[in-house]
Amino acid sequence: MIQNHEIDYRIIGEEMQYVEVELDPNETAIAEPGAFMMMDDGISMETMFGDGSNQSGGGGLLGKLLNAGKRVLVGENLFMTAFTNIGQGKKHVSFASPYPGKIIPLNLQQLGNRIICQKDAFLCAAKGVSIGIEFQKKLGTGLFGGEGFIMERLEGDGMAFMHASGYVQQKELQAGEILKIDTGCIVGFTATVSYDIQFVGGIKNTLFGGEGVFFATLTGPGIVWIQSLPISRLAGRILQYATTTRREEGSVLGGLGSLIGGDNQW
Repeated sequence: MIQNHEIDYRIIGEEMQYVEVELDPNETAIAEPGAFMMMDDGISMETMFGDGSNQSGGGGLLGKLLNAGKRVLVGENLFMTAFTNIGQGKKHVSFASPYPGKIIPLNLQQLGNRIICQKDAFLCAAKGVSIGIEFQKKLGTGLFGGEGFIMERLEGDGMAFMHASGYVQQKELQAGEILKIDTGCIVGFTATVSYDIQFVGGIKNTLFGGEGVFFATLTGPGIVWIQSLPISRLAGRILQYATTTRREEGSVLGGLGSLIGGDNQW
């Protein structure tokens, strides 16, 4: 039986959230590099290979190296950062989401001890939670899954935290209930949910739909967390505006507005 450190927490903020984790003496929280925000005096910070769980790379050094190699292949970090209360009394360490949205607390013990999530959704967790890579076994999912092809697997019986962009909805699917969704809008789901990729179909949909050629199908039973604005979609729109010629959208003056505004030099 996996034994994770039992941590208390509170989530602070509305759209730019961070989570404050309370550690008793000798308790440890782990986080992805770059998630750290602040901590009390008396907490030690240590960079470690893997996630520090007993089942991370089970099989000795070779197992750990293989597990690390999988993480490198999908653009994840080889290392995690551990924050341990080495002082007296309760101490606090805080972790912040890298973009506007919500932080989702997960009590893994109450969620079947396993969550599958987008590979950039994990924020932090109690030490003992295993963070691995979930490879989808179906060929269609593997070839065409896009953002949802390779996902992370969170396992254990402690607390873990995901972060998502935009508005977040938790939806419970009944047995056999199917949800069709853009792969980038999936934050995570319980291990009881089946995941696959479906072709949109139709020449007009494919060429002019603007929603991609494939979408994900999630089949219950289980819980799904959905985000309204994938960060990749937001980044793509910003890049589009940054690299195209200004079109004076919404202006009745058109190009004349630029002249009056002084954008063009004579």
